[in-house]
Amino acid sequence: MYWEQDKECMPRADLEQLQLERLQSTLYRVATHVPFYRRKFRELNIDPDGFRSLEELQTLPFTTKDDLRNNYPYGLFAVPLRDIVRVHSSSGTTGTATVVGYTKNDIKNWSNLTARVLAGAGVGKDDVVQIAFGYGLFTGGFGLHYGAERIGASVIPISSGNTKRQIQIMQDFKTTALICTPSYALLLADTMLEMNININALDLRFGLFGGEPWSEGMRNEIQTKLNIIATDNYGLSEVMGPGVAGECQERKGLHINEDHFLIEIIDPETLEPVEPGETGEVVLTTLTKEGFPVIRYRTRDLTRLIEEPCPCGRTMRRMERILGRTDDMLIIKGVNVYPMQIEAILFDIKGTEPHYQIIVEREGRLDKVTVMVEVVESIFFDQMKKQRQLVDLIKSRLASELGISVDVKLVEEKSLERFEGKAIRVIDKRKL
Repeated sequence: MYWEQDKECMPRADLEQLQLERLQSTLYRVATHVPFYRRKFRELNIDPDGFRSLEELQTLPFTTKDDLRNNYPYGLFAVPLRDIVRVHSSSGTTGTATVVGYTKNDIKNWSNLTARVLAGAGVGKDDVVQIAFGYGLFTGGFGLHYGAERIGASVIPISSGNTKRQIQIMQDFKTTALICTPSYALLLADTMLEMNININALDLRFGLFGGEPWSEGMRNEIQTKLNIIATDNYGLSEVMGPGVAGECQERKGLHINEDHFLIEIIDPETLEPVEPGETGEVVLTTLTKEGFPVIRYRTRDLTRLIEEPCPCGRTMRRMERILGRTDDMLIIKGVNVYPMQIEAILFDIKGTEPHYQIIVEREGRLDKVTVMVEVVESIFFDQMKKQRQLVDLIKSRLASELGISVDVKLVEEKSLERFEGKAIRVIDKRKL
């Protein structure tokens, strides 16, 4: 199902010409109205009016989260504050918050792009959409809210938290589409199981999940437990919020809204483009943002591009689901490890529950990793021999696929903390 078929199925040559024209317009905008970019271009002797091809994008400077923080709050806005109709912000839990602004036209584009994501996942005007993302300065709730209204769906803006009330609303209001983080979807499913609620009696058909990396194993678990089609979507506050990319019902990668965003995949160490199909860091340039355009923003998110055409007919390139973030990567005994790799292995082992936590400690000069794994009750209270066999199996699989040895500790069901927002999978106790 398409929302804007003429744009989503545009021939590549036409799309690239549109991208170039929009890039030229964006460069003029930031060079004229944003002192930060004007200074950067001058330092690098870049003529923003001289761009004649998309390949020249690589000559432009990167923008980082530190740049956004250093220009807090309005230093990177490209229009006067009187033209900004909405301000959103990050939580600022790891430093000064990043602040983004939207013009009236930005809000219109944002609504259309999130409508694309919703329609691609199967949501239409007859659906009842329950948004369990937090509202407020976080972009997730409002972004998908406006997209759902744009396609004519009924929206329940319940926000995050209060799990049992979420379930009651889902039953009473006949929710057909759920929007939240994948970890919260699992919490909802487990709570329904505890409440002896018949999943098949619900009207739920679709789940659109984002806000954190999640594996194919977690998708299968959610789809089975909630009896839905679960799709991934991607966005980030610094660029726009949700609506940058989303899966169609084929679920074979996230379609990037390339008429609004230029995407590059770079090696986070060398900052050079990776080879086609290789994994690297996502770098995004906005093409239509008026209030807060960004040039070559380093997202720190890791994925790879999929060049093959999608059976759905959309011509915009796809990317694989996010593997993790460069700043989530753990370097253990010289080996790069991502929590998503551990999750994928655990979901493939019978008897483990979809809840885990990774504890990283330092003993002497060596790093020690312990993976806490919830297991089904029958195993936890079974013979010690069976527990040892499961621990050995998990350790063997992790060592084989990660290339390092880790400790594994089995814990009872529901003993690890549950999260209503983004799950915290890693507790790093090292003093580095």
